[in-house]
Amino acid sequence: MALTLVVLSGNTSDQIPLTLDGPRLVVGRAENSDVRLPDYSVSLRHATFRQRGSDYLIVDEGSTNGTFAGPVKLSPQAPRVVRSGDHLRFGRIWAEVRIESVPVTSQPAPAAKELALRLVADALEAANESTAARLVAERGADLGAELALEFGEHRYALGRAAPSELLLKEQNASRRHAEVFVRHGQVFARDLGSKNGTLLAGLPLSSKAETPWPNGAKLQIGSDVFGLIDPVADALSEIEQAADEVLAADEEVPLPTQRAKSVIGMDQATSRTPTATIHRSGRPKTAAQSSGLNRPDLFVGLLAIVVLAASLCGLFWLLGGH
Repeated sequence: MALTLVVLSGNTSDQIPLTLDGPRLVVGRAENSDVRLPDYSVSLRHATFRQRGSDYLIVDEGSTNGTFAGPVKLSPQAPRVVRSGDHLRFGRIWAEVRIESVPVTSQPAPAAKELALRLVADALEAANESTAARLVAERGADLGAELALEFGEHRYALGRAAPSELLLKEQNASRRHAEVFVRHGQVFARDLGSKNGTLLAGLPLSSKAETPWPNGAKLQIGSDVFGLIDPVADALSEIEQAADEVLAADEEVPLPTQRAKSVIGMDQATSRTPTATIHRSGRPKTAAQSSGLNRPDLFVGLLAIVVLAASLCGLFWLLGGH
């Protein structure tokens, strides 16, 4: 029997269930987690699923905000048997467990990354922020030129002649020199049999294989050097490197409403349940900030209390004097 975990957040219309089978499966915010949950309230190593015979156990690994089975918060390092259909909460993220005889996910690490990228993209879209990756020429004859990769799987060509989407002035570029595209949140590049070749991260780009674009790498065509700006990948990296957000003690995290024969969304009209807000400072909100309070608010409140106390003391003194 394999364990399938369905995250009940984000845009559920294209949600990715992860089906895994192993003696120990890590759920967390870290990049190397078997199930990656990109939310500031989830600890880097939040919880683990452990096999015991035909059963699966869930164990909280001392997470900051705890692991819940339904409304029950689990004690750290105290195993609990999970059943198919159980709802678990990691920080503020709900997930449904299914234990069934189905094939496991063939490439679990890329699938876990794809799920994390989709959840981050949902959060950015909910905040009305762009999720489209784009190429920007940082050096060379085409300095400042940009190409937005707005449509998944569409092949965007770079070259000196149409029908290339990005027309280059670089004299060493071929008419159709190279192409880039996005697949499952990952940007890929391929040389198109150009005369002078293409470099990605300093290495020759193949015309026979699609090469993933590494974080921070540059693509070079002649004197042109292109950088990649990817809001979704950048936000995911930011979340994975941040400290845990401490949830307010009174913050309620309700289970999303179940949809028949589907993963779970908010209701029949909308299936969007965004993950946590992306904090551009790179630091998560504190519990006080999450509840709407900040230091200036607290200072003003304390000052008001002091003034009120002083006024009462003055009033009692006047009355006592008379």
